[in-house]
Order: sequence, then C-alpha cells, then structure tokens
Amino acid sequence: MNALKYIILGIAFFMYLFVILMQEKKVVFTSIAGIAVILMGMILPDVIFPLNSESVFSTIANGHLYALTHSLGSIINWNVIMIYLGSMTIAALFLYSNVPSRIADGIINSSKNTGLAIVLILAMTGIISIFVENVATVLVMAPIALALCKKLKMNPTYFMIGLAVMSNLEGTATLVGDPPSMIFAAYANYNFNDFFVHNGTLSIFFIIQAGLLVGCIYFYFFFAKLGKERISVDRTNVISWFPFITLLVMIFGLAGISFIQTDFEYLSGLFVFGLGILALVWFKVNQKKSWNEVWELVKGLDWETIFFLLGIFVVVGAIQEIGLLEDFALLLAKLCGGSKLIGFIVILSVSVIISGFIDNVPYIIAMLPVAGSMANAMGMNAELFMFALLVGSCLGGNLTPYGASANVVSMGIIKKEGYPMKFSGWLKTAVPFTILTTGAAAVVLWLLWS
Repeated sequence: MNALKYIILGIAFFMYLFVILMQEKKVVFTSIAGIAVILMGMILPDVIFPLNSESVFSTIANGHLYALTHSLGSIINWNVIMIYLGSMTIAALFLYSNVPSRIADGIINSSKNTGLAIVLILAMTGIISIFVENVATVLVMAPIALALCKKLKMNPTYFMIGLAVMSNLEGTATLVGDPPSMIFAAYANYNFNDFFVHNGTLSIFFIIQAGLLVGCIYFYFFFAKLGKERISVDRTNVISWFPFITLLVMIFGLAGISFIQTDFEYLSGLFVFGLGILALVWFKVNQKKSWNEVWELVKGLDWETIFFLLGIFVVVGAIQEIGLLEDFALLLAKLCGGSKLIGFIVILSVSVIISGFIDNVPYIIAMLPVAGSMANAMGMNAELFMFALLVGSCLGGNLTPYGASANVVSMGIIKKEGYPMKFSGWLKTAVPFTILTTGAAAVVLWLLWS
C-alpha cells in the first residue's frame, strides 16, 4: 500500500508539473493521468479504490471493472459539470443580448466624474461575475472599457487589469460564480443559500464583499487622477431581455432548490443544464439562427475546462481514497502545533502564492479534503480552513497575469489593442490589490468563523 501511495503521488506530481510547464496541453496531461489511475485501479481492484460491497460492480470480474464504473459514476462530480455547462451557455447568450452593455451605459451617463464611472464599471464587473463565469464577464465588459478609454484618450491597460481582478474576486461569492466555488459546494455539501448564511452565520458571500469594498476604494484612488469631468456614451440597443430573465430564473431557481430536501444529488445540475438547453432552443427558434450558428456558440464554450476537470477529479479521487490526503492533513496539523491562527495563515498565504502561478481548480480539488481533515485533526470548525483555502486560491489568482484565465484573456485583448504589458506591469497594479482584498476578506472570515 505504501508503495502504491508513492506511485499515485508521483502521477499527480508529474501531472501538475506538466500542466504548469505546458498550459496549452493541460487537458492532455490530466487525461493521461486520469486514464493511468483508472487502469491501475482495474489491475489492482480493492487497493486504490476500495470496493463498495453495496455496488453491483464490486462482484463483477472480481471487481476489475469497479475502478472504471466508480470513477465515472461517483468520483467525477457530474453535478458540478452540469452547472458549469448550463451557466456557461446562459452567460454566452447574456453577452449576446447586449443587456450588460446597456446597464454599463447607464452607469457611465449617471456618474459625476470619470474616476467614479470607471470604479462603478469595475464594481458592475464584479457583480456580473457573481453569476457569470469570469472569462465571459471580462468579454462582456471589455468593449465598454475600451470604448470609454478611446473617448478619454487613455491607455486601457490598467482598466483591463481591473476588469480581470474584479471578476476573479466576485466569482468566489456564489455557487455559480466560478468552478472553485462549485467544487467547494460539492465537497462541503453547500447549497446556493449556504453561500450567504450557513448555520446562522454570515458565509462566503459577505466575506468576499469586504474584499469588493476595499477593491473599489483602491481603484478609486488609482483612477482619481483622471479628472472630474463628466462623460456620456450612446445607449446600446438590447437585442432581447430573455437571456437576462433566464439568468434570474437560474439564480432564484438555485436558491429555491436549496430548500428542497432530497437525496437526489443532481437536481441543481440538471436544473441549470436544462435552462441552458432551453436558452439554446430560444436562440435557434426565436432569434432564427441556423444550426451552424448554434453550433458555433456551443463550440465556443469553455470545453477545455470541462475535460480538464474530468481528469483532475479522477486523480484527486484516487489520492483521497488511497489515504494520501489524510496523511498530508495530519502532517500540516502537526507542523502548525495545534495553533488555529498559524494554520489559518499558512493555508491562506500558501493558497495565494500557489494560485498566483497555477490553475486554482486542481489545487482546490486536492486541498479541500486536506483543509477539512486538518481542521478535524485539530478539533475545530472546518469552515475556517476551507473558507481560507477558497479565498486564498481564488483571490490569489489575481497575483500574476497567469494566475487565472480571465487574466490571460484580459492581457490578450490589451495586446490586440497595441498595448502589450510586461509581467512587472501587471504586478504593479495587481499585487497591492491582491494583498488588500485578501487581507480584508481574511479579517472578516476570522472574525466570523474563528
């Protein structure tokens, strides 16, 4: 068993290493690692994936098929996959509808000065990102930001950085905002409402709002030098309000599902996925689009992340079931000497640094069981460490231009506009923002949950 633990750990280590070194081929490496783990489980039944005596597959071919069926049926979290697919589809059509641009136009025209208009647009970016995937949010808001910068004859670089970091910040706040939040909800058995209040205590949504407030103040002072003149823009024509209504139905529907007591674990996923299908039907029939146009929209969704998640789920599932995460949790608890504060700081700071350079999805999948087990080993509330992990891994993605997909997209847009940015240029704006927002969220988290 010990030798197999090291083999599984080695597979995971090299998978992560190659993902970091060759981001453009990360799906290939996670897929290879996932397939390798399943094959090992089939060759060595009841070792990597302990057989479940209640499963019909545990008695088939001496359990050799159990690793495959268990991985596809239990370890891969299909509820997360369906929520992500459905919400991405709705977000794409929300972008198509021009509703976000119309709202932003109203903000600009009602603002007293340029600096305030920019801050309000950044705040709006964060609010949209609460319910819409981060990259889609940046794509929604980028045309507005670029148009405003052209009117003011200003460099759009720092405005675009603001869009990316604000979307990453608020994407953490709800179950549907970003994949790490969905993964956290699946692990901790959180429903949509638990992100607002859990066991009578204010939850992650309000913790993140402390970061939003500090972030808005930071950017107000950053852009205050632009002057006090008032600006106006032409109002964008809305194509249809249906995607906006669908988005609201998704939000309130998930909230309602949270109150339904059921053992059916895929209810929220099927609901969001079904809404996504309905939205596509509307796009085809009501908007009179060809099948080719519908296919182009579907093809443009973030399929890479979907397949990336599948491999990660399998590898981390094997790590967990073979006992490696429990070993790591006990080691961390021992190193912290039983100190709740030291454990909190270690998890938060390490998460910020690591997520500044690697994708936070595989990191949070691997570390959530560690944080939970570590808290249990220290005899304390698991939420404190798990929230610290979620806050650090999501907000830490703002640290560098490679820490989150929204950052990469933002930098690509800036480059196309003729304003290529150096690594140091990003750090100048994003490092203070990351430190301030993470610090504010951490203080509120500690006060609420310690």
